[in-house]
Amino acid sequence: MSQLSTDLTVGLALCAATRRLRAAEVEQPRRDARLLLAEALRLPPERLLTSPERTLDDLEAATFESLVARRASREPVSRILGRREFWGLSFRLSPETLDPRPDSETLVEAALERISARRPSRLLDLGTGSGCLLLALLRERPESWGLGVDLSPAALATARTNALDLGLSRRAAFAVMDWTAAVVGPFDAILCNPPYVEEGAGLAPEVAVYDPPGALYAGSDGLVAYRQLLPGLPALLAPEGWALLELGAGQAAAVSALGRAAGFSKIEIKADLSGTPRCLALAR
Repeated sequence: MSQLSTDLTVGLALCAATRRLRAAEVEQPRRDARLLLAEALRLPPERLLTSPERTLDDLEAATFESLVARRASREPVSRILGRREFWGLSFRLSPETLDPRPDSETLVEAALERISARRPSRLLDLGTGSGCLLLALLRERPESWGLGVDLSPAALATARTNALDLGLSRRAAFAVMDWTAAVVGPFDAILCNPPYVEEGAGLAPEVAVYDPPGALYAGSDGLVAYRQLLPGLPALLAPEGWALLELGAGQAAAVSALGRAAGFSKIEIKADLSGTPRCLALAR
């Protein structure tokens, strides 16, 4: 079916949209169809399961058709909705922010394992984007304070809005900055999800077209950002502080070597749920 009919029940609309998205090679067509229909009807997604016979009015059908067409062109659902759930929290997105992935929650887990819950901590998030890493940690550590830096003023505007939405704006500051160029420590934890994709790598359209290139690509070997970052991190850490960096697949050994060269003597790796080494934890 190339387009959705204007006289549809919820059940029929979901089936038609799922077929269309599957034909467009969308990875999870049924789930995405459900999320988009919930958006068009302004209902929680779980409500659709209890009302398959509900009929869409003309405006709802037209809205759903528009949303499905966007997804069929491989625009991510998170971009269509303008938000992404991360660490159980809802984060607004903008064209200048990376779309947070579940894999990045590995950094939050690793940080929580190393940040004391009994005393306040100072946190630094480099390349903060939507602010998801910093704000997720601040939610879990209510006595702590954090700074998020990014080169993009528009990304920082989104991060500030997310901090306000989550009630964390009093404990989160944001600054336009080139990595650690003007940062003064010490910090108990430094987090960073840097660009780490090799130039020319084949990425899904959802990533290649819609994520900001500056947040993705890092030279021919994907290691440029690590080389820039790591030498300056030891001086910014408190004596028992940790730096936690997200890794691309297959980069653990190379980035660990860069960490040792920068003066880190304690190097630990944490895998994501798929078993891929995803977080490099470094301490002096």
